[in-house]
Amino acid sequence: MWAAVLGVVALLALAYEVIPMFTGASTQASSAEITAPVATVRTPSSRAGTKNGKKVRAENLDPTLRLDLLAASEQTKYEGTGRNIFVSQAEDVVIPKPGGSGATDHGKNGEAGPSPIYVPPSNQAPPPIPLKFYGFATSTGEAKKIFLKSGDDVFVAGEGEIVDRRYKVIRITPTSVSIQDMVYSGPPQNIPLTQG
Repeated sequence: MWAAVLGVVALLALAYEVIPMFTGASTQASSAEITAPVATVRTPSSRAGTKNGKKVRAENLDPTLRLDLLAASEQTKYEGTGRNIFVSQAEDVVIPKPGGSGATDHGKNGEAGPSPIYVPPSNQAPPPIPLKFYGFATSTGEAKKIFLKSGDDVFVAGEGEIVDRRYKVIRITPTSVSIQDMVYSGPPQNIPLTQG
C-alpha cells in the first residue's frame, strides 16, 4: 500500500516538472521577445564619421543585402609580392664576399665592418662504438644472435635490431659484426670477435 502511495506521489512530481514544458507560457514569452523592436546602436565614432582623418564606416544593424558593397568586394585584386605560396621554392642565398679578418669589426661609430667568412665544418670521423662482440647466442634453427657488452651491460641482438637505443646491428659474420651508429651518419663499423 505504501508503494502505491509513493508511486502516485512520484507520478505527480514528474507531471509537475514535465507539463510546463508543453504549455504555451514559455512560447508566449519567446514570441514577445521576437516581436520586440530592435534598437540601432550608435557609437561616438559612427556619429563623427571620421577618426584621425580617416573615414570610419558607421555601424549598421540593417540585415538587407548591399549589392554595391558586394560588387566592390568582388572587384578587388590580389596584389602580392609575386611569390607563389603554393609552389615550394628556395630563398635566395646571399654569399658573402671573401676578405677581411673573418671577424666583424665595429668602428668608432658602431658601424659593422667586414662580414665573417663562412668556414664549413670539417668532416670528423664518428667516435668508435663502445660495444664488444664476445660470442654467439644462436640455437640451431634460429636466426643469428650475438652477445654484445658495453661496460657492465650485456645485450643479445640479431641482425637489424637496435642495441642500447643507439647502435644498429647490420651484419653478423663468424669473425666480426658490422654495427651502425644511429646518431652519427657514416659507414658501419666492424667490431671483431674478442675472447672473454
